[in-house]
Amino acid sequence: MTNYGDLVGGDRVHASLYADESVFADELDRIFTRGWVFVGHDSEVAEAGQWVTRRIGREPVIMTRDRDGSVHVLANRCSHRGTALCWEHRGRATSFQCNYHAWTFGLDGSLRAVPYPAGFEKDRVSLGLDRPAQVDSYRGFVFANLDGSAGPLAAHLGRGGVDMIDRLCDLSPTGTIHLAPNWIGHQVHSNWKMWPESDNDGYHLNWVHASMVSSAPDTYYQETVLGGETGNQSLAVDWGDGHVELDFRPSYRRELAWLGVTRERVASYCDALVAARGAEAANRSLWDGPPHGLIFPNLFLGELNLAIIEPTSASTMVHWHTAVQLDGVDEAFNRRILRQSEAAMGPAAFIVPDDAATAERMQLAVDGVQPGWASAADPRGWIDMSRGLGRERTEPDGRKAALISDETTNRGFWRQYRTVMSR
Repeated sequence: MTNYGDLVGGDRVHASLYADESVFADELDRIFTRGWVFVGHDSEVAEAGQWVTRRIGREPVIMTRDRDGSVHVLANRCSHRGTALCWEHRGRATSFQCNYHAWTFGLDGSLRAVPYPAGFEKDRVSLGLDRPAQVDSYRGFVFANLDGSAGPLAAHLGRGGVDMIDRLCDLSPTGTIHLAPNWIGHQVHSNWKMWPESDNDGYHLNWVHASMVSSAPDTYYQETVLGGETGNQSLAVDWGDGHVELDFRPSYRRELAWLGVTRERVASYCDALVAARGAEAANRSLWDGPPHGLIFPNLFLGELNLAIIEPTSASTMVHWHTAVQLDGVDEAFNRRILRQSEAAMGPAAFIVPDDAATAERMQLAVDGVQPGWASAADPRGWIDMSRGLGRERTEPDGRKAALISDETTNRGFWRQYRTVMSR
């Protein structure tokens, strides 16, 4: 049995955690079965009968909206012989019918019809679709826990998860968001944990994203992330419970810096936000902008993008992303957000392809590391994450924080990982 306390230290982790299939099997159980996992946003199933397909770990599921308005998460697997019910990423239906023997299930997962029923003696209630034991949501963000042992969602989100989701949703004059119609998936030959690390790493931009830095020198990244060791006031933040953030707010020199425009360019949006929330709250949001952080284990709030980190094996994963759209704004404003998302996150964009190439090189380097190397007699295979540990501080609000180039975010993720995996 793997002792995760031995493989995750306060300032380092063992490289075998990125490559060992037995470790991956433990993660599927302890993180993705026993814990809360982000599934999707309820705007994706805005109307009755709409559905999308997702995975919780490697469990295929359907998220759908019932006729009474409730959102369900159901196993994408017929309870008769196990055939997948939905093959596309999204669709609309009045029921789910298996193409093998035509068993039909309602939008709530209940078994509704069985051809030639005389041959079956079981109660239909017992033959409905499997479903997570817990499903809950916060401001439209839908989470599920497969085995029912995770406790309340509010406890999982904690102060950090709630704060980051609130900051994003409060940018909308109505307080609600919806997602762009489709997700783009990058299939990467890397361990899934490399993505919570790189998505929230403020140290690598000058080198991994050198083409972005040289091609677009006037973005807000110049004043929030770049500029050397102490060239900005941004923070690497550990909220606790695995939720981490690169907090750009201390470095913004003007409102709407995060959008790259002045107030005059988006006056109708600003006016709508002030009318809905009042001048003080609206102006605060216009300065602060959206978060750049992770809600453990698989939801990345990438400013005005959402990303889902989907593990598929010890050495493969899919990084899904889509653009956030704000309700209560004009079409041109949301189109601007969509274009910015394409430039940053798409397959020909500046950020995700660079991170994917780096992650695959990391995976190539760690694939041969064995768990048994982590011993006093054979101390090979350690990955250092000590940067900034000595200058890390606890803020008055309880967050751990350090310079944006420090590895506080990585240590925060791995601290929660060790806690969950050691239970």
